[in-house]
Amino acid sequence: MREKKRCHWAPVAKPLYLAYHDEEWGVPLHDDRRLFEMLILEGAQAGLAWETILNKRAAYRRAFDRFDPRKVARYDAHKVRALLADAGIVRNRLKIGAAIRNARAFLDVQREFGSFDAYLWRFVDGKPKRNAWRHHREIPARTSESDALSKDLKRRGFTFVGSTICYAYMQAIGMVNDHLTTCFRYREVAKR
Repeated sequence: MREKKRCHWAPVAKPLYLAYHDEEWGVPLHDDRRLFEMLILEGAQAGLAWETILNKRAAYRRAFDRFDPRKVARYDAHKVRALLADAGIVRNRLKIGAAIRNARAFLDVQREFGSFDAYLWRFVDGKPKRNAWRHHREIPARTSESDALSKDLKRRGFTFVGSTICYAYMQAIGMVNDHLTTCFRYREVAKR
């Protein structure tokens, strides 16, 4: 039986990467809690390998109250100290502080737009942008859409949301389909 063709970054030898690629990455996401989770995880990943974050994802869910933005927005100095002592997550004071600030800004966006989903998907006119890359070297690190999203998020008080992080976020939550055209997931994701 032939192995399925996948994007270059999803090696079969790494089960977490494989499952993430085959089941989540690039699938249009509209659940606010999961959108918040991915926003925090993408910010936590800055400067690190995504594999590091995937390996710590369960610990992040536990440490950050299953990414309930209402709870995260109320974190105080005591909770920050506990997070900094938690070896299961990336113990970076700036990233932890960003998660709390971003939770507060996230709630503000929900109040203004009714949902974070309604706010976010405006940047791609409500439907996924379908790219047609044949090789991973063609995939950009940022786009005009990620530039616009980054700028607007920063204006609203979010941090760790540079354009490159925003583009990775957009890829992860399916705002863009950046599976290679040779990848079996390209057509599957495009049907959603």
